Amino acid sequence: QVQLVESGGGLVQPGGSLRLSCAASGSIFRIYTGGWYRQAPGKQRELVAAITSGGSTNYADSVKGRFTISRDNAKNTVYLQMNSLKPEDTGDYYCNANLNFLSGPPRNYWGQGTQVTVSS
Repeated sequence: QVQLVESGGGLVQPGGSLRLSCAASGSIFRIYTGGWYRQAPGKQRELVAAITSGGSTNYADSVKGRFTISRDNAKNTVYLQMNSLKPEDTGDYYCNANLNFLSGPPRNYWGQGTQVTVSS
């Protein structure tokens, strides 16, 4: 069964750091493109950061300079390093990825979400 498994969320004080991981498991060839979304209480899900197959990245304006998305192709894992965290970064973070298989087009998957709470 193909799935994206997230980890690394938790409670952190303002100014602190967390690193989220998103590992693709199952019979996949590789992660083609990956991204992290977040959903704050009472708000719509929004794109936080994305990375292409070639390693190009883009970020929401609210996290530029503080968050870094990266990938480890050997581990089929996408990371989100979050520094200088603010209370407004609180929310459920979801990994989304287009996965390549040995045949057929890429398919899109979502992770189950991991909670990030920034509070003193």
